[in-house]
Parts: sequence; structure tokens; C-alpha cells
Amino acid sequence: MSILVDEKTQVIVQGITGREGSFHTAQMIAYGTQVVGGVTPGKGGEWSNGKPVFDTVASALDATGANTSIIYVNAPYATDAIYEAIDAEIPLIVCVTEGIPLVDMLKVYAYLRQNHVSRLIGPNCPGVLTPGQSKVGIIPGFIAQRGDVGVVSRSGSLTYDVVYRMTQVGIGQSSIVGIGGDPIIGTSFVDVLEMFEDDPETNRVVLIGEIGGRAEIDAANFIRARMTKPVFACIVGTSAPEHTRMGHAGAIVVEHETSAALKIEALRGAGVIVADDPDELVDLLQ
Repeated sequence: MSILVDEKTQVIVQGITGREGSFHTAQMIAYGTQVVGGVTPGKGGEWSNGKPVFDTVASALDATGANTSIIYVNAPYATDAIYEAIDAEIPLIVCVTEGIPLVDMLKVYAYLRQNHVSRLIGPNCPGVLTPGQSKVGIIPGFIAQRGDVGVVSRSGSLTYDVVYRMTQVGIGQSSIVGIGGDPIIGTSFVDVLEMFEDDPETNRVVLIGEIGGRAEIDAANFIRARMTKPVFACIVGTSAPEHTRMGHAGAIVVEHETSAALKIEALRGAGVIVADDPDELVDLLQ
């Protein structure tokens, strides 16, 4: 068992004929992901990476029966791509796109709350990888191996680093979820922690956080109240000065509660084993 995606997941690619969409579609297919088609308005009837291209998400779903969409659409058009996937009631939507305006995501978030069918991962995220089963996004498949540690992270690069280090020492992963680093995202730490708590094949959880926002504080509160499985964490940005953004749009300290120090304190108070850096995180897992 896994969370979000597995070997039965059937994927359509919004933006399949673009440079990024075409490249990453080939990578997903090579990994074994069931990519069943793609969507590019105006290019319906064409083929890309050996998969049929449709003009709309609705027509792609009618023809393929897909249950997941991955969005590689440029920022000016990505919001409409998300709305289209939501309106088609596709269960899982993963949006890799970076640079979607905050005001647009506020509207998308409100729209998602009215729709109880679709779940959005992202935007500005690396996607989801279930080792040996399915890769939906841009997480490199070779860095992972099957195991019992669930990984959830706000940072793509830190996800790759930690997962690769885990694999090198023989620690496998059940599922890897990059939730995205923007201030407004579709799926939170708490959402993914709850999935891992309910997943019988996940025995431990790794949480990778950073400065900015309340996501890690909310995670700490959930872990204290609900989690029975051990959680290991690493929060980066302990040296970042206030009002300085580090990397992601959401990684900015605007008040004490969003600092790395307070997040570490909250997580430790919830019983989480917190490492000072990614190297120590893997050592603690061993």
C-alpha cells in the first residue's frame, strides 16, 4: 500500500507538448508510471511521447479513464489548468509550476474547498514518488528505494538530498511527497501526516521544513494530538535573518512564530526527533 499514487495510478499530463512537459513525461514513462495521455489546447489528435493528446481535460478523462493529472503549464496559464482539472473532478492534481500569483492561488484554494472530489498537490512542488511503483512529477526516480519511511517536504532540493542519503545507507521510503514551498498550497503537512499515520506500510515519517508560515507549527500540533508513529524532522534556515526570504516564496520570516527556532521548539515539544541538518537526520534514522 502507498499514499496518493501507486502502480495502478493512471496519469494525464497537462502541457504534454511543451518542453518541460515532454521531457518529464518521458522520465515518468521510463520509471513505469502509467501515463495514458496528455492535454494541450489546440493540439488534440496529435501524439507526444507515444501518448494521445487531447484539447481538454474532460475529453482526456472520457477517453482514458485517468485518475490523476500532472500540470507542467507555464505560470500565466497554470491557474486555468488547475481550474479545468478541478472542474473535471479528477481525484488527484499535481502542479509543478512555479510563479503562480498568490492572489490566484487564494481563489484556487477557496474553489478547492467547495469541491470535495479533487486534491491538489502544489503548486511549486516536485510532486509525488512511490518507489518502484509510480512517479508523478520531477523527483528523480533513481534516488529512491522501496521501504517503510514516509517523507514529506516543502523543499524539492532538500527532498532529493535527504532521500538520496537515506537510500545510500539502505533506508527505503514508502512514499515521498513534495507539498510545495508557496504560501498557499493545496495539501499541507497535516494532510500528508494523516495519510502516513493511516498507511500500514509506513512505520516512520520524515518531515523536512523551513522558515516562513505556520505549516510546521500546525504539523507539531497534529503530531502531538494524533500521531502514533515516530516522526523525524529537519528545519532549515536557523541562521536566516528576519524579513529575508530564503528560496521559496513562502520561506520568509515575518514574525517570531515563523522562525526556524520556534518551529524546532514546537516539534520537539510534540515528541519529534529534530536533526540540526540533513546529515544528522539520516544518522538519527539509522
